[in-house]
Amino acid sequence: MTRAVLSLGSNLGDRAGHLRAAVAGLGDAVRVVSGVYETAPWGDDDQPPYLNAVVIVADPAAGPREWLERARALEAAEGRVREPGRRFGPRTLDVDVISVWDDGGEPVLTEDPELTLPHPRAHLRAFVLRPWIDIEPYGRLPGRGWLTDLLGAEPVAGDVAGVRARPDVPLQS
Repeated sequence: MTRAVLSLGSNLGDRAGHLRAAVAGLGDAVRVVSGVYETAPWGDDDQPPYLNAVVIVADPAAGPREWLERARALEAAEGRVREPGRRFGPRTLDVDVISVWDDGGEPVLTEDPELTLPHPRAHLRAFVLRPWIDIEPYGRLPGRGWLTDLLGAEPVAGDVAGVRARPDVPLQS
């Protein structure tokens, strides 16, 4: 059974609704869902704030490529439009594959330009690490270390204060 950590984000339209649709779209693969956090946009400041969450999923038939395909399908279902010249632009739904573990519990490492694992910038993103630590307090980002250590190190430590918990936004009933 492969296991993956997926990061969810939305800053356009019904942000909470887009995140809920992603969780629902993952169906029985969902093992645990983090709380929701509101964060400033990454890269471009001229856009609305994001709602972010992390989901741990597992499926015996899914490898890294299948998780990427599911992520893209979820984004498309929520009307995600990619602007080629705006890498960090606003989006209805962003689903990133952060890390994948194989049947034996070993992390999958790949430098494929389409899917680098673990995600090459996850260790720098408080909006990924903070929700992830909610659901896996002793978690490790392969090749980078313990989540707690990553959250406490710069530049992430400086960003943590801007990550605001949103307990009023449940993703599951």
